[in-house]
Amino acid sequence: MLKIAAPLLGLLLALPVSAQTLQLKPANPQPSAGSLARGLAVIYAYPSKLRTIADAKKGLSKGKRGPALAGLSYLDGAEGEIALTSKAAMKVAASIKGYMKFDAPGTYQLEVISNDGVLLRVGGKQVAFNDGIHACESAGVTSVQVPSAGWYELEATYFQRKGTSCLLMDWNKGGGMEPVPDSAFAYKR
Repeated sequence: MLKIAAPLLGLLLALPVSAQTLQLKPANPQPSAGSLARGLAVIYAYPSKLRTIADAKKGLSKGKRGPALAGLSYLDGAEGEIALTSKAAMKVAASIKGYMKFDAPGTYQLEVISNDGVLLRVGGKQVAFNDGIHACESAGVTSVQVPSAGWYELEATYFQRKGTSCLLMDWNKGGGMEPVPDSAFAYKR
């Protein structure tokens, strides 16, 4: 019988669920190239109460479409800078939708970094969740299995309460973590 030392056992039991590889589902049907525009569609709301993803979702029920996001590479800026492509620097909720393209099947690691909260799903699976108010920080690294090359549905809820804002997505396609290029994102026109 294999014995594991108590400290090591505690560490193993504390591993996040994201340590498991999630099986993503490709969009079905795959969108045609002519039906897509580069970037991600976004709806914004500016609720006065904004401390959680639940608050953001509630505020977004009265949201309005904003300028598309180029991708998910919005670095932590200076306090007072506009959040994403919204009209405000603080108390911004965003519903983000579109597709993410994987050029080859395989196992990828995805990391989402946000200030403040984010809930992000790709291919029908939750790959990031970091609720509440916090500095620009990682929601953790999630391993995903991509069964085939192509487009995968992406949807996210994000909010920025006060201070600075960021929303970033990195991936590891076998060499090391790097930003997901803007060209990997699209939305239906």
